[in-house]
Amino acid sequence: MHDAIDFPFDLVLFDLDGTLLETAPELADAVNDTLARLGLAPVAAARVRDWIGNGVRELLVQALACAHGDTADVVRGSAQVAHALEIFEPLYAARCGSNSWPYPGVDVLLRQWHGQGIRMAVVTNKDSRFTGLLLAHHGLARWFERVISGDTMARKKPAPDGILDCLAHFGVAAERALFIGDSSIDVATARNAGIPVWARADGYNLGQPIAKSQPDRVFTDFAALLRPRSGSEDGRRGP
Repeated sequence: MHDAIDFPFDLVLFDLDGTLLETAPELADAVNDTLARLGLAPVAAARVRDWIGNGVRELLVQALACAHGDTADVVRGSAQVAHALEIFEPLYAARCGSNSWPYPGVDVLLRQWHGQGIRMAVVTNKDSRFTGLLLAHHGLARWFERVISGDTMARKKPAPDGILDCLAHFGVAAERALFIGDSSIDVATARNAGIPVWARADGYNLGQPIAKSQPDRVFTDFAALLRPRSGSEDGRRGP
């Protein structure tokens, strides 16, 4: 079992996009496939990266707004979003795993924590069909005992429902659970559920520095999570 002094958590919950996996390139590919089918000009991959985090529907809202030169609010209330979603879903499913990859050190981290008896789960706003494809393609599914996707619960993140479901499922108290994400959405979700949160500094956070959201720890290297804590580490707050 793990050393409770060095790592005081029995359960670790992970976001997916921008946390475990770099998925922005293939999401941008699928978004531009969709826009091409609609006769619209492509959007820059860097823009797509900044739109990730609120699920596929909102990603398409932002892409359509950019392509049309409209506001997101105008597009969000239109019928074209549902049409774009119908086009996007099979195109993205075909691309899942084609231009994405785990961040360095992910497999080593998950293997070690699993070996130490730490339970692990995924809580993401990505739809379950895409979550499953990505976890399977990248060989990560074996490490997670539970996967909560954007269509699993009635409410997506930042609602705490997915985290609370996992706490109940594993029988773990909030103070013994940790959320690891990359965005202000993830920080808010953890805060809403009353658990600590660590965040990648180089993930997807709508183009904003994650430190502004005040997670308990900011990191850029998964290997750092396997080493003793250093007082010089950027963004350290709390346990």
